[in-house]
Amino acid sequence: MSYITLVRHGQANTAARDEVSYDRLSELGARQARWLGEHLDRSGEHFPRLYSGTLRRHHETAASIGLANHGAPVIDARLDELEFFTLATLYEVQHGVPIPEDREGFTTHLPRMFKAWAADEIDEAPESFAAFEARVADALADLGGGEGRALVVTSGGVIGMAMRITLGLDLDAFARVCLAIENTSLHRWLPLHGTLALTQFNALPHLEDTGRQFARTHL
Repeated sequence: MSYITLVRHGQANTAARDEVSYDRLSELGARQARWLGEHLDRSGEHFPRLYSGTLRRHHETAASIGLANHGAPVIDARLDELEFFTLATLYEVQHGVPIPEDREGFTTHLPRMFKAWAADEIDEAPESFAAFEARVADALADLGGGEGRALVVTSGGVIGMAMRITLGLDLDAFARVCLAIENTSLHRWLPLHGTLALTQFNALPHLEDTGRQFARTHL
């Protein structure tokens, strides 16, 4: 079957507060990706189609997984993450809502920001919500129309948007899904009569071994 498997990148620079500083894997993030690559090799699953976003953390994740051993991934900007730090900074300046200092704070911050973004209430946003949704939908349609299993290295916002598109999630649910997505997690869709059916969410088989639970991260 022509499954489409989306992989979130490994843990990035958690101390960052801007797009450029965030866009590199931590030592743990590279290790997560190596473990994922080892798991995929052991499973014997073959992916004739490989894809990656254009960001540094995507390329570093793909390299640590060892995708080059299976072929050169297609680099596709439609798989790039939304610019969270840019949006959050604009949202704070224009609406007085500060970027949270802890994960708990994001549970209320992210849905509020997404609603403002979707309503075009964040001036000078680098990309509109509608444009982000459209490019992810376009990428999914192309992936779904291809032949053979696909492995796609991307980001949490893209994966969350893919779920919004295929499951009809509202903005609150979309935000909650994005917050739940863990680093190097696997998310799988099955093309089915012109649509995509979600068959797997947030799988981390490579981190289930004894002694690896510490490596489960969200940021």
